[in-house]
Amino acid sequence: MRQAETINWIGLQTLYMREVRRFMKVYTQTVVAPVVTTLLFLAVFALAIGRDRAGIGGVSYIEFLAPGLIMMAILQNAFANTSSSIVIAKVQGNIVDTLMPPLSAHELTFGIAMGGATRGIVVGIVVALAMAVVVDLHLSHWFFIVFHGVAASVMLSLLGTIGGIWSEKFDHIAAVTNFVVTPLSFLSGTFYSVERLPELFQTLAHFNPFFYVIDGFRYGFIGHADMPVALGLVVVAATDVFLWFVCYRMFATGYRLKA
Repeated sequence: MRQAETINWIGLQTLYMREVRRFMKVYTQTVVAPVVTTLLFLAVFALAIGRDRAGIGGVSYIEFLAPGLIMMAILQNAFANTSSSIVIAKVQGNIVDTLMPPLSAHELTFGIAMGGATRGIVVGIVVALAMAVVVDLHLSHWFFIVFHGVAASVMLSLLGTIGGIWSEKFDHIAAVTNFVVTPLSFLSGTFYSVERLPELFQTLAHFNPFFYVIDGFRYGFIGHADMPVALGLVVVAATDVFLWFVCYRMFATGYRLKA
């Protein structure tokens, strides 16, 4: 990998576009399917609990739930894009095509992570538009919607990159998905307010970075948050910086990438 001071703009753009075209080529699987899955979640909760049940922050439960479901779709798809890209390349033996071009560790991190973040953002926008047909989505604070949507996409894209580099076969990345990403997203206040949890579980939830992206994202829609939004901004930004550094070091050292 190149360690020069200048930026390889052509190589960076090529890597990014490869990652974007990779998921857009099968958009029915990578974009349409998550929309259907998220709407099914919404329908199940609407039928089981009721659309008009009292929620939090002066909105119905379904209006409270909708931003959490949008964020969950963003998180899962950003992670899936980068993790599958790297694991497939490693299993098929063509990871060398990514490592050989004159790209620095930062450029590799940026190109791959931004490709995954793009998928997360695209899925989030499409899910939100589809959900707006049946749910009255409030738009209280645009900044928090945009910041947490983008930051969450980057966070899970970087986490997917780390998981993909660490994994040596599909079973490994499936374990990361099933035992890390899914539990953290489901136990982060997606379907409920953590204020209603026992004190011990509230404390544990506050150590979950997924909680802060969902809480801040929901605040952007309904104007209610379980934690101070300023703290959430700091935690989310710090988590992204930390994950970026880990990805950079993995690419720079060739961890589980070079024979």
